[in-house]
Amino acid sequence: MNQPVHPNTAGGVSFERVSKRYGKVTAVDAVSFTIAPGELVTLLGPSGCGKTTTLRMVAGLEAASEGAIRIGGVDVTRRAAHERDVSMVFQSYALFPHLNVLDNVCYGPIASGTKPARARELAQDKLRMLGLAGLEQRLPSELSGGQQQRVAVARSLVLEPAVLLFDEPLSNLDAKLRRRVRQEIRELQQSLALTVLYVTHDQSEALAVSDRVIVMNGGRIAQQGTPAELYERPAGRFLADFIGDANLVDGTLRRDGERCRFEAGGVAVPVEPAAIAPGLVPGPASLALRPHRIGLVGAGAGRFDATCRRADYLGSHAEVLLDSPWGELLAFGPAGGAGSLRRGDPVGVAFEPGDAIVLPRG
Repeated sequence: MNQPVHPNTAGGVSFERVSKRYGKVTAVDAVSFTIAPGELVTLLGPSGCGKTTTLRMVAGLEAASEGAIRIGGVDVTRRAAHERDVSMVFQSYALFPHLNVLDNVCYGPIASGTKPARARELAQDKLRMLGLAGLEQRLPSELSGGQQQRVAVARSLVLEPAVLLFDEPLSNLDAKLRRRVRQEIRELQQSLALTVLYVTHDQSEALAVSDRVIVMNGGRIAQQGTPAELYERPAGRFLADFIGDANLVDGTLRRDGERCRFEAGGVAVPVEPAAIAPGLVPGPASLALRPHRIGLVGAGAGRFDATCRRADYLGSHAEVLLDSPWGELLAFGPAGGAGSLRRGDPVGVAFEPGDAIVLPRG
């Protein structure tokens, strides 16, 4: 007899060397990770990296070719989707257009055998929780995009799953609404201690909602950690370039005792040993420098001088493109200062030794 999977039995998730192959193509390659009960973990990566296939294997919509999948400590690798006690919020919301809000949310419990009166009670509770009370009789076409998204969440929550899955849930919303709805999802997840696996290709979204982020590339895990760990200490060029903006410069790492420096374009700058990727030895290396870590000062007062190519005023800040000995550099500065720069203006490029991250080249 199958052991039940239920949120009261600790709805964590574990992947143990899980692979998925389609013929000769390996979409997911020996991936291992765990999600603790009550944790929100995001799978992040470019299109085709394997994140959605991984999510679908948790849901039981794709069968693993190898490895083991556990939910609440129970092996569900060979179980059908309806036996896994998970619920998914789809990118398209997948609401029934001919049913009103209440009937959309009731549908799952009723289909599972819950009496209609009890299903309506559960649905109305979730609709109140998500700020949708009073909209029960509306059709999906009569709702805004954000309201439709919350109905989709309510329809998943009403099933009280061990694990809640989100597949690119905000991709159909405009920028301002995405910000608001992602905050609502995070607050709901934290208040209910939900176990969530969340898929997105949007770096800002992943950093904002997650306890941990798993970055995938080419079907494998490139790095996993807290948002701060991934942003401040990426493990390689791909991570530095993919998560947030970064200036990447190829050069040489040199070490004299405890003192380290990075050389490129005829300019040498000191770097902190703690900012050097573990195991990286002196020799060819790449330096990653975030645009907001660059201070624009007077010519001759920074690490080296550069010339303004373009300054774009964006209200809250300015984005400045520089021509420098290290090639093209992007810097973010105060709107009132950096925003007043003009093409050809000389500036000094300033940053602290610990601001630059030194990574393996390539």
